[in-house]
Amino acid sequence: MFGPVLSGRNDMYNFHTVDVFTSRKFTGNSLAIVEQADDLTDSQMQTLAREFNLPETIFIQRPDSPANTAKVRIFLPLKEIPFAGHPTIGCAIFIAQKIYGAEGDFETEVRLEEQAGLVPVMVERKSGEIRAQLTAPVVPYPVDAPASEGQLVLDVKNAAAAYGLEEADVLKEPMGPSAHAGGPTFIFIPVASREALSRARACEPLCTTLPQLYGGTGGYLYCIDSDSRVIHARMFAPSGGIPEDPATGSAIALLASQLNVSGLLHEGSQTFEIQQGYDMGRPSQIQLEIDVAGTRLEAVRVSGTSVPISQGQIVVPDNN
Repeated sequence: MFGPVLSGRNDMYNFHTVDVFTSRKFTGNSLAIVEQADDLTDSQMQTLAREFNLPETIFIQRPDSPANTAKVRIFLPLKEIPFAGHPTIGCAIFIAQKIYGAEGDFETEVRLEEQAGLVPVMVERKSGEIRAQLTAPVVPYPVDAPASEGQLVLDVKNAAAAYGLEEADVLKEPMGPSAHAGGPTFIFIPVASREALSRARACEPLCTTLPQLYGGTGGYLYCIDSDSRVIHARMFAPSGGIPEDPATGSAIALLASQLNVSGLLHEGSQTFEIQQGYDMGRPSQIQLEIDVAGTRLEAVRVSGTSVPISQGQIVVPDNN
């Protein structure tokens, strides 16, 4: 779809790496993009993702529908996930630049088929600056843990223990720790202060077992500066091979549901800036736009930019 394999051989694949949710190289969230990946097996894609060892790797394939731009598969180092924000943004910008070239203004829609559903992404380059905005394929919603007597519960005490915090650091009101889904699932931990957020760390086994109660990917900790509408955040997913993630677009989309059930949204459209990755030296800036009708979420959009870092070829793994 986007040009032949560089060597003309079928045992090598072109790849590119980009940093997403940033306009500065070597910040934001790193992503590997593998082109023309239709013939790779699930096992081979997982092996390549583990080899890149970046937070996520996205594989571009031919779309199932000619109305769409591409089908993509997204892998963490240890497992596949149905939807993710920074791979979607980074891949859409990559595809748009392949189509329109390195110079000139444009505005286009890139339509990506993901396991969670179709993800439309508006990509715009204006005066040399490029930006993409995705619409979440699933409107996020709260998830209840399966009930069983004596089961581990997601509460303030366990959330604090899972992330090395004091119970006073975890907010109980207006909404305490809870889980939300929309493709992937994350648990969300509201934290009382920016200082407490910086002290957070992943503490096993709870930082793995608490998200697993809900079939979740990881834990998303956040605190809100209500005056500036800036949300500071961190995400830990050691079970997926990500000790900490510099920017988590899918969790940010799901955060809209947590904010809604917390009573922090109003009817109409509202925008938040998310700052993530600062405590790990990979600052990321993400914009979250939320549409609400009454008290119901109508749509969630996540936007950001990316910068190219490297390109090359990678050998096809022997495993089938």
